Amino acid sequence: MSRSNLNTPLISPSLSSPKLPDFKQSVKLKYVKLGYHYLITHGMYLFLTPLFVLTAAQLSTFSLQDLHDLWDHLRFNLISVVLCSTLLVFLSTLYFLTRPRPVYLVDFSCYKPEDARKTTRHVFMNCSHSLGTFTGENLEFQRKIIERSGLGESTYLPEAVIRVPPNPCMAEARKEAEMVMYGALDQLFEKTFIKPKDIGILIVNCSLFNPTPSLSAMVINHYKLRGNVISYNLGGMGCSAGLISIDLAKDLLQVHPNTYALVISMENITLNWYFGNDRSMLVSNCLFRMGGAAILLSNNRSDRRRSKYQLVHTVRTHKGADDKCFSCVTQKEDPAGKIGVSLSKDLMAVAGDALKTNITTLGPLVLPMSEQLLFFATLIGRKFFKMKVKPYIPDFKLAFEHFCIHAGGRAVLDELEKNLQLSDRHMEPSRMTLYRFGNTSSSSLWYELAYTEAKGRMKKGDRTWQIAFGSGFKCNSAVWKALRTVNPVKEKNPWMDEIEMFPVDVPKVSAL
Repeated sequence: MSRSNLNTPLISPSLSSPKLPDFKQSVKLKYVKLGYHYLITHGMYLFLTPLFVLTAAQLSTFSLQDLHDLWDHLRFNLISVVLCSTLLVFLSTLYFLTRPRPVYLVDFSCYKPEDARKTTRHVFMNCSHSLGTFTGENLEFQRKIIERSGLGESTYLPEAVIRVPPNPCMAEARKEAEMVMYGALDQLFEKTFIKPKDIGILIVNCSLFNPTPSLSAMVINHYKLRGNVISYNLGGMGCSAGLISIDLAKDLLQVHPNTYALVISMENITLNWYFGNDRSMLVSNCLFRMGGAAILLSNNRSDRRRSKYQLVHTVRTHKGADDKCFSCVTQKEDPAGKIGVSLSKDLMAVAGDALKTNITTLGPLVLPMSEQLLFFATLIGRKFFKMKVKPYIPDFKLAFEHFCIHAGGRAVLDELEKNLQLSDRHMEPSRMTLYRFGNTSSSSLWYELAYTEAKGRMKKGDRTWQIAFGSGFKCNSAVWKALRTVNPVKEKNPWMDEIEMFPVDVPKVSAL
């Protein structure tokens, strides 16, 4: 055999077994994290299972004589048995008397204005042109905001604003308020078969329109609510006032048994349209639109079977002690004496800080133990061992199936999507609400929840996180648990007759 044949391998490299995979590249860390999460979350069960098996095996060795001896032992210690039984009954009674009353969301409704109120982006710009009060530069500024806002062609504005000339007066503002509140309430009473006389608690929130008599008094008068109804009218609390109303209703339902609480969240556009040339105030004109929602809550345990959700947590954060936070959203007069709502350039930074504080409180209440341990370990490493590791951002997708983030504007949604590491599907209800209805202030969260229901995504046991921001500056959260699977075929909400058209692609810039 020649030397060349001796040096030739018996099996050519091309026919040899393939190279081992690079596990560092092929094993995805997300699967390792999921395994860790499962281990920690079910650690108690994994620990107790063998203990239970051992106990069952031990009990299986008991004979009839052993059971007879145990009975004799208890019979001769009758006083101890009676005392233990009495203590057990007392503690059980104390627990049932002092535990919080459950708060159920029986149903809710969102107001959908008539088609005559639809305002395309071209109609909005034409109205701004025809007013003659805006400079050319500010008309161009509004056009750029509208093109980047994420709003579509079917949002709604009240007649007093889009008519030429506009007619912003008290009568028109009341007309808008009645249209929104009564429209939402009529649908809610129809869906729940509740009589207005059954309502024991009424809370209405509207930030910028607070007439006398109040909006809550208008509802009481229109529906002839009973004389001892507990009513509140919240004003000046911004876009997060809806969740503040829910939190207030929750507290009131703890002290008033077997009661229905009615919450109405809305904003009024008519008297709050800005006609000046301060750009910080013109942004509101471009984003805010007409809308409102009515929510029926109950603490009656018999309502659990027909209710959609149960309120699990509410967390409120207020940063008003900081001057920069306090002044980032302010209603004031411009140099020409025209009133508007000014949005500071610090708004995004302030909102981020408020959100961080809010989720720091909410996290331990909702996150699985695996996420809390990772967060705590990272914190200890950074603070005490000076380790150069990035702060660990908990994965809230492990705690919630659905997210309803206040549709305040595209920039807010983009920032939260990035910081909370959410997917397009998680953000879909918020983005589609902004596109279809615009920023409806405190009621936007309910349009988003209605979207999720209309898509048939709400299943029994699903958890939903509502997040809202408001002037002051506030960040508020509410956590709901679905008590049943919501069948979209049986639903009546503003999305149902057009839900098949969504989602739609919303470009970052949509030229006019």
